[in-house]
Amino acid sequence: QVQLVQSGGGLVQPGGSLILSCLATGFSFDHWNVYWYRQAPGKEREEVAKIPPPGGRTTYADSVKGRFTISKDPAANTVTLKMSALEPGDTAVYYCHSRAFGGSFWGQGTQVTVSS
Repeated sequence: QVQLVQSGGGLVQPGGSLILSCLATGFSFDHWNVYWYRQAPGKEREEVAKIPPPGGRTTYADSVKGRFTISKDPAANTVTLKMSALEPGDTAVYYCHSRAFGGSFWGQGTQVTVSS
């Protein structure tokens, strides 16, 4: 059974850092694009970062470039989003996502709140 299980997130002060993780079960991240999306209250879900299979190039939304880093641990079949210099505008529910075997899979969502 294919599942994406997220961990991490929480409350952090502006300027702080958080790490989100996404573990895949039932398939290998190594062969598919993996995305982090976020959705703030009253806004549409937006793509934050993407990591492709080996040989491809990671991409980031302009709003997070230089502050967020997406990476993959193939041995653990986990994709991580390291977020630094967090701003109140980063407050949202974050989701990992992958499309594999013709299907579309989402993590359960993780709340990130940036507030003093």
